[in-house]
Amino acid sequence: MRKSSSLSIQRRRKIHLGIRKTIKGSSEKPRLSVYRSNKGVYAQLIDDVAARTLVSASFRDKEIETKSTKLEMAKKVGTILAEKAKAKNIENVVFDRSGYIYHGIIKSLAEGAREGGLIF
Repeated sequence: MRKSSSLSIQRRRKIHLGIRKTIKGSSEKPRLSVYRSNKGVYAQLIDDVAARTLVSASFRDKEIETKSTKLEMAKKVGTILAEKAKAKNIENVVFDRSGYIYHGIIKSLAEGAREGGLIF
């Protein structure tokens, strides 16, 4: 793990490592991993057994309006991810919040994914 200058980033990485000890994704039930930056949000479904990404979505996708709020963008990313997952016959996932608090953008993305049809 690389040293970070911010204590909050170090704390989040420590929490993330603790979460990753217990959460594993497979091809039948992949891990929905979330990353939040200052500008937007990224999400992907990962098969940890094969170590590959099955589906991904981000705020940079063409369907998402960049002039909307971060909460609206996060919800749209969740629904787009769910649509792409449905196309690959994926319904059940394990949610990995990556050490972020389940509030705001992370919660909005999860709600969008649930509305899109993902089960977790």
